[in-house]
Amino acid sequence: MKLLPLYSSAMFELAAGWLARKENSEWLDFGIGHKPVTPPILALMARRETHFLRAYSSDRDDTPIGLVALSSIDPVFRTATFWGASGDKSFASRGYSTLASSKLMTIAFRELGLQSVSTWAVEGNPSVRIITRIGFRPAGRLRQCHCIDGRPHDRLLFDLLASEHRELDQK
Repeated sequence: MKLLPLYSSAMFELAAGWLARKENSEWLDFGIGHKPVTPPILALMARRETHFLRAYSSDRDDTPIGLVALSSIDPVFRTATFWGASGDKSFASRGYSTLASSKLMTIAFRELGLQSVSTWAVEGNPSVRIITRIGFRPAGRLRQCHCIDGRPHDRLLFDLLASEHRELDQK
């Protein structure tokens, strides 16, 4: 499994397509309402120092199968927000998202020099398992602030400190 920079228009198209799918988009919030994240928006994010985007591959080849990212990177406070999305669902439940997320946290703490990374997940989202597997700890709950199909849901808040992170072993 490798983390790959998003570098081509084809990769931005692929990642934007993943994020536009209902099974991914309903769990995310990019602060732009229900508008999809477009390839030009992802390209802009990839160029900014406040974002760190990586596609991840399987062990077979370098074909991207998902996306992990840090947003709101603050070098003064040494913080960021983690998020991700599975792209190729045929690779689901094989540990790739978990390994990619763990590797990204290693980069966040060792290379980017962050002290704390936070994330959130809508209650009931299967990604909560990934978040806790890589060491994030519960930090709170925002009640009924996320809407899916017209129904309000809670967001569960998590954080991870540099001193708590241990990268998971590759398969």
